[in-house]
Amino acid sequence: MSFVITFTSVIEIPAPSFDLAMSLDSGQVFHWQKTGKGFAGTIGDFAVYIEQNGNVLKVRDGGAPARSPRRPLPEIVARYFALDHPLAEICASFPGDAVMNTSRKFCRGLRIIRQPKWECLATFICSSMKQVAHIRQISLALRRRFGDQRRVGDQVVYTFPRAQRIARASEDDLRKCALGYRARNLLMTARLVSSGKANLEAWSALPDADLREKLCALPGVGAKIANCVMLFAYERLRAFPIDVWIERTLKQQYFPRKKKVTTLQLREFSETYFGEHGGYAQQYLFHHARTALRKSAAARDSSPAHRSARNDKGRDTRVASRKSRNRKRFLDSESACSPGHCGPFEVRGPE
Repeated sequence: MSFVITFTSVIEIPAPSFDLAMSLDSGQVFHWQKTGKGFAGTIGDFAVYIEQNGNVLKVRDGGAPARSPRRPLPEIVARYFALDHPLAEICASFPGDAVMNTSRKFCRGLRIIRQPKWECLATFICSSMKQVAHIRQISLALRRRFGDQRRVGDQVVYTFPRAQRIARASEDDLRKCALGYRARNLLMTARLVSSGKANLEAWSALPDADLREKLCALPGVGAKIANCVMLFAYERLRAFPIDVWIERTLKQQYFPRKKKVTTLQLREFSETYFGEHGGYAQQYLFHHARTALRKSAAARDSSPAHRSARNDKGRDTRVASRKSRNRKRFLDSESACSPGHCGPFEVRGPE
């Protein structure tokens, strides 16, 4: 379904202690598209374009269908980006070790994004064993195939499909969005949610342990995904997702002398050490580690020595390829001879 919507006006929203680009690129959400100086995307059913100018967000409203309940746009945007979180107090609650201090300074202005519950749950089910770039591809594919189209100015964006829409799809349809084995998990969970057997809204009243248990009972949801959903959709700021980035960081930086650290030990350590805002601490550690590695890889790729080695490797590959093609032509020409008429040479396979 397509809705053609034009900008109505530009609304300015105060956003102190907030970095829009960093928050959108920190592995929390995966559908926002860089457009000009800002980003185009959806918040629930609402299509918006947002750019940041200092401590102010300039928001252009693409709108939503008439059937959607309408709240004031500043309220929608401010809530989504958690502009009400007391970020200075949250950061002050972090442990004072060198690793955490470095991550806190690096991630200044990063906020936990409040996501719609079903959208967050479904997206992280799709994220299992995937890199951020791949999760983004899957999210956009699901939106294009099953979501509703919107226009924000000249930019086309798509809403995330409702659970009912996914529940009506076939597993093969979902696999076409590059989900692989995750397609079945997403389909089964969508059916539970759309039938009301998994009431995501009602679960908001549950304590952390019970909420985690409910989430982990869903197909495709383990402890890591459950903690992501608790943090990003239910605003349980103690939740501390442990993925490969965080596991590596914790082991290297907090347990450098221990040869073996179990997942249970890491979980118990993170719950006690990082405290009531552990989810924020985790996000800062995650984004810093991931960004530092990307910068390191980019610097390595651009270094003269690496470029020279890469060029040498490329030349070696091209030479080997030419030799292989020439040998293949020779073998093909030899094999075309009829038995007894191929001359005195014996054609052998590769040594």
